Amino acid sequence: MPDASELPLLSLTTALGAGLLIGLVYERRKQTDPAIAAGLRTHTLAALSGAIALWIGLPVFLVVLLLIGTLAALSYLRTSQTDTGITAEIALLCSALLGGLAMREPGAAGMLAVLIAILIQAKARLHRISRELISDREVSDGLILLAFALIVLPLLPDEPIGPWGTLNLATVWKLVVLVMAIGALGHIALRVIGTRWGLVVSGFFAGYVSSTAATAGFGQRAREQPALLSSSVGATMLANLASLSLFVPILLAVAPSLLGEVAFELLAAAAVLVVGAGLGFHRGEHVEAPPPTADTRMFRIGQAIGLAALIAGVLFVAQVAAHWLGPNAALAAAFLTALAELHAAVATVATLYADGTIDATGARWAVVGLLAASALAKSVIAFVSGGTAFGIRVALGLGAMTATAAAVALLG
Repeated sequence: MPDASELPLLSLTTALGAGLLIGLVYERRKQTDPAIAAGLRTHTLAALSGAIALWIGLPVFLVVLLLIGTLAALSYLRTSQTDTGITAEIALLCSALLGGLAMREPGAAGMLAVLIAILIQAKARLHRISRELISDREVSDGLILLAFALIVLPLLPDEPIGPWGTLNLATVWKLVVLVMAIGALGHIALRVIGTRWGLVVSGFFAGYVSSTAATAGFGQRAREQPALLSSSVGATMLANLASLSLFVPILLAVAPSLLGEVAFELLAAAAVLVVGAGLGFHRGEHVEAPPPTADTRMFRIGQAIGLAALIAGVLFVAQVAAHWLGPNAALAAAFLTALAELHAAVATVATLYADGTIDATGARWAVVGLLAASALAKSVIAFVSGGTAFGIRVALGLGAMTATAAAVALLG
């Protein structure tokens, strides 16, 4: 028998706290649901029983777990005529398991106890979300996203393949998952926030899909509704801010160390876009933008895969150009790519930095050059889609963004 100096006080108090926490939730629910048999004392005793049993030995713990499971089953049979759910019985079994876990991992046991208590307390809200708020379409899209992230991604080789190691399938697929996840986040935000901030939110999340397309779309809105000119410019700045934020996951996926090298340039550019968006919405009129419905797709799988395929193709071309013609040709290809697809060009620069083709200074100025090329292309699109007034304002905003990033790079 262990002496007093070996008494696991932290483990026992954690088991006690876990049982009390879960039992307290059920004790309060017993006032409105008499079918619930286990309350504060029962859950506390179950947790302590699990802790003491495992302290004595694993065979004793298994016996105690079997007994508590049998009692939970008998309780369910007694109340099954009025309550078909088995959550209360599963919770009692969880209390015993948490007691045993507390003897070995008290921190994990405490964390899981809080999580279980939250799930029990949030019963009505969870039922409403799952049955009323979430549509079948959203469930399907969520499952696809989880499958892509948790099933497909781990199966892909995380190592360079192809001629001169130009491709990494895991890296490319991470970009697919990120694009889909960001699209899903935008969909959820629009549905939760509603239409009050519709143009602001739609402008920001449109940038995650395509800031170039967003620039053209808001230009058309400004042309059709001149009163919304300033608001459309603000939404365009937000779309480009969202596009700029995608630099972070791309750099983290391809060359994490480069993110630290260009952090100040990206922050400066983002600050200018925030100011531009604020000025646009401050001067513009409020507009109600319809949010997506429950049957709207959360993301476009083909669009996400297409973006990743484009990035992979650009990376391949850039690597081949760098191998045969040197780094200058690869950088030139990246700048040309930035006119149409900024993120593919960023991935190219990150790859050139990761394999040592260019140094930190070269990569920093390359990123500034990509911003300049993208700003030029979007300014032209703004003039064509929204007219002179819209084009001038967008060009000034994106030009200020590029100039600020260049000034920071020069100082750094």
